Amino acid sequence: MTRAARHRFNPFAALGPGLITGAADDDPSGITTYSQAGAQFGFQMLWTVLLTYPFLAVFQLICAETARVSGLGLAANIKTSFSPFILRGVVVLLLIANTLNIAADLSAMGAAAELAIGIDHHLMTVAFALLTLGLQVFVPYHRYVRLLKWLTLALFAYVAVVIIVGVSPAAVVAAVLHPTLKFDATTATMVVAILGTTISPYLFFWQSSQEIEEMGLHHRRPLRDAPRNARAELRRMRIDSWGGMAVTHIISLSIMLATAATLHAHGITRIDSAADAAEALRPLAGNFAFGLFAIGIIGTGLLAVPVLAGSAAYALSETMGWRAGLELKPAEARGFYGLIAAAIIAAMLLNFSAIDPITALFWSAVVNGMVAVPVMVVIMLLAHKHSVMGRFTLSRWHGRIGWAATALMAVASAVMFATL
Repeated sequence: MTRAARHRFNPFAALGPGLITGAADDDPSGITTYSQAGAQFGFQMLWTVLLTYPFLAVFQLICAETARVSGLGLAANIKTSFSPFILRGVVVLLLIANTLNIAADLSAMGAAAELAIGIDHHLMTVAFALLTLGLQVFVPYHRYVRLLKWLTLALFAYVAVVIIVGVSPAAVVAAVLHPTLKFDATTATMVVAILGTTISPYLFFWQSSQEIEEMGLHHRRPLRDAPRNARAELRRMRIDSWGGMAVTHIISLSIMLATAATLHAHGITRIDSAADAAEALRPLAGNFAFGLFAIGIIGTGLLAVPVLAGSAAYALSETMGWRAGLELKPAEARGFYGLIAAAIIAAMLLNFSAIDPITALFWSAVVNGMVAVPVMVVIMLLAHKHSVMGRFTLSRWHGRIGWAATALMAVASAVMFATL
């Protein structure tokens, strides 16, 4: 083998933090939103997923580049560049939103498992909570990240469901190009829900933290201090971000297509949870489609819960100045792992309280809406700072898309609060 062949760039090897982040975006809470969109509106909401793809891909790329160039996670960069009040407010709201989201995800996983194998959903909720916690605490990052990559395959269960139920390509294209929607409160609320579940603050914190983990694992210096590595690293992050977000959008489209072609077509227009969507599919598309949908809920939950807990733990640890990293042993990062445990256990206990998981999901969306816009503004300002990025400040093209994404979320948040 020639030297050139040995060093040839492999685009598939470039998929890492972006792939896992994108896959975690289709968590059981997201599945609920996309299922409800398909059931309620048929194919008419497909355009929203296509609209958000470039915005999310570019914004996640900005988060990755900021971390890789500066050598600091998102919270650590905010800490060095903005007032403590801004940092603490963002991190506290992120912790609350993520805990509520974990509670809703664990509930959906338990309900899906009960439908599939008949074991009480409370027991399965506890089992899934302890399993995800144990994996994060006791499995080193370099092994754990491989497991997360394999879990992304669970997402393709929804592609299989679309193949099974059958979808008219002509009807899909017509709906995307010429959607027929009434611009009322119900439509506006659904558009906001899709935007909110697709572009979420925890994704920003997770991807930037995973870039730091990868740097430590491979003993790499920040690009600001080692610019000769920039070309290859920036190319890797572009492929990772665009590829990872493509995965999440393909799955989102598949969930909408599957529920539109089955539930909406048969007059079922209300879905309260991902498990409801799976159960409703059974008489319409058969046990195999139901089983795939249920497996997808559990698989994506096992992927998303660690991302939600981990992103909050990274953010708060960086705020407090604690050591943080999944490659560290528990004794080396007690505060970091304690935060992960606290978030997952608190979320698990919420499922045994009087708080309904759907209510938890609703309030997590509200809090995410409060956090998303100020966090996005801060990220954009960081990416333009020479003190953070050195010679790698944000390009004009990425800057325009990033600010457009921020404006889009600002409008969505305003509409959400207006329709509460």
